[in-house]
Amino acid sequence: MKLILAIVNNDDSAVASSALTDAGFFVTRLSTTGGFLMVGNTTLLIGTEDEDTEAALNILKEHCTTRKHINAHTASFGAGMKNHSLPEEVTVGGATVFVLNVDQMEKF
Repeated sequence: MKLILAIVNNDDSAVASSALTDAGFFVTRLSTTGGFLMVGNTTLLIGTEDEDTEAALNILKEHCTTRKHINAHTASFGAGMKNHSLPEEVTVGGATVFVLNVDQMEKF
């Protein structure tokens, strides 16, 4: 058995979790905040059998897309016109996924 931890952009979370649920996966959604852009993310917890792991990963790949975002560097407001205080384009979205082995799972 595996536990998939998928950190996805809020814009993708509803579609990805619905697609996973439609495919028969059990999904728990947690609201989380990223450390780089300090914006909301959603962490999906997906428990699956070993042989179904690849199917879950393919659904995540299909529904979690990357896109460009302008980062305003709000932490540097008032710091003057230094290079690091100018907005910059960064890539957001996609998914960061961890697949963990599960020794035991119980449902009560």
